[in-house]
Amino acid sequence: MGRENPTANETGGVEMNMKPWRIHKACLVMLFVFILAGCADKVLPPTKQITLATQSITQAESSGAFEFAPVELKSAREKLSQAKLALDKEENLKAKRLAEEAMIDANLAEAKARSAKSQKVVEELKESIRILREEMNRKTGS
Repeated sequence: MGRENPTANETGGVEMNMKPWRIHKACLVMLFVFILAGCADKVLPPTKQITLATQSITQAESSGAFEFAPVELKSAREKLSQAKLALDKEENLKAKRLAEEAMIDANLAEAKARSAKSQKVVEELKESIRILREEMNRKTGS
């Protein structure tokens, strides 16, 4: 009969044995969270991203971005400069973000320059075709 409803002493004894385990478990969880939080700030220096951004800017310049996409090229250079400053201050996360943005801006500048050059070639070809048609019409009309 006596086991259906445990007495206060039996319940208290069970709770007393579980409390140290819960406290220990909670401490382990908190320690793990603090370790993860500490590791989250440890971002490696983004030297690779800065190198890639520099190469992208050089490539954009060689594709004619000075003439066809000066705003995007300027933005890429400014962001790369800011990324280098952030790297010097050991603000690695900020430096990485800025270097990636610089690379994107440089790629956009290069794409705009190539597109503008292609459009220029298309216009020149259209003009050549128009001139050839006029000459053909003059020869057949005479």
